Amino acid sequence: MNNGLISAVKDLIVHVTFDTNMPNVGEVIIVQNNQRSPLLVDSLFDESTAICINIRSNKDIQKKMAVVRTNLGIEIPVGPETIGRIFNPLGEVVDGKTPLPENIKKKNIFSNSRQSSGFTIQKPEILETGIKVIDFFTPFVKGRKVGVIGGAGVGKTVLTMELIHNVARNGKGLAFFAGIGERIREGHELFETLKEYDLLKNTCMFFGQMNENPAQRSLVAISAVALAEYFRDEEHRDILFFADNMYRFVQAKNELSTIMDQIPSEGGYQPTIFSDVKILQDRLSSNENGSITSLQTIYVPADDLSDPAVQAISHELDSTIVLSRKVAEQGIRPAVDLNLTTSSLLSPEVVGDRHYLLSVQVQALLQKYDQLKGIIAIIGENELSPTDREEFAKAKKLVEYFTQNMFVMERLNGVKGEYFTREETLKGIEEIII
Repeated sequence: MNNGLISAVKDLIVHVTFDTNMPNVGEVIIVQNNQRSPLLVDSLFDESTAICINIRSNKDIQKKMAVVRTNLGIEIPVGPETIGRIFNPLGEVVDGKTPLPENIKKKNIFSNSRQSSGFTIQKPEILETGIKVIDFFTPFVKGRKVGVIGGAGVGKTVLTMELIHNVARNGKGLAFFAGIGERIREGHELFETLKEYDLLKNTCMFFGQMNENPAQRSLVAISAVALAEYFRDEEHRDILFFADNMYRFVQAKNELSTIMDQIPSEGGYQPTIFSDVKILQDRLSSNENGSITSLQTIYVPADDLSDPAVQAISHELDSTIVLSRKVAEQGIRPAVDLNLTTSSLLSPEVVGDRHYLLSVQVQALLQKYDQLKGIIAIIGENELSPTDREEFAKAKKLVEYFTQNMFVMERLNGVKGEYFTREETLKGIEEIII
């Protein structure tokens, strides 16, 4: 017998009782109502009760309604036909174009790909972004993870769109974009930008935006990763994975946790925050078939970098680009805080001796600049020693040098975008500091 009965309904959480043959965690079960509402089994409460999530927020689910097992999870379409299309978290096409073929191959979003035992570490390959501050401070290395951290309105989404434009246009990798709990307007702008620059033919997009319930917002990243894994493992493609915004993934999981009456952790987030982040991040990995290089934006609530969710995500990253409100207020774009931005990949083995030595000199100058600003505010620049004055002037030039016009902003401000090769960036820095 595959049937169960709904025993309790609380917001998005539905308790279903089974006499025998309990469903599996991650299985979709169908309510026998007019809408045939799908429920996702989140956990098993005891030997007879499954705790499920009402993934479509259907309002006509009631106690004592019958439920039927499907023995299937959430399955999304996979294959070349998905390139250039926009999907919701359940793998349904939402771009208004021709439906996908009914016989298209599908994949369960919760099924992890096979782990390789004979994977050998490849020599680091740097992907040029054309953005000076990123190529210099946080080199974009194939198969690694980069995070863009910042509060509201400091330019995280614009920087992501610019990176998609600059990196994806080379056509070397397949680009993925997962819109997690962000504004619908931003998703539409990204779609129009990719369309304008003819990049849709090499991009797959998933959206679970701010208007969706927390179940769909938490699933969209997992669905996007599942399709990325397919292209990596079956099509042997290199993937560029962009996620905006990873903090919203944690936030959605936290909302579900609250509805389930789970006791929060010390930081106020769900008790499973670290495993939620870790399970997702571990799937953004490379193997002998191909690589997944990810860029993730992370919203900082109240501009507090010590927030537990921000820290949990940051620990999984190789590089972090910190966007600052103070820098943005000075009219500097991208508004990168050069002293807080860090990368474990900024080493001679990855970027070479020339780049590494320059980075050491630049960071020393910028730290000195930060210290001297406070002194100058009190006594004035003329009271500094000649050496300090010279170093302060160099650091000031560096800060100005790392500002850059964006291609994706051309339509709004009328200023032509700029692209700098890594060699041009290094040469420009040498001219300033040597």
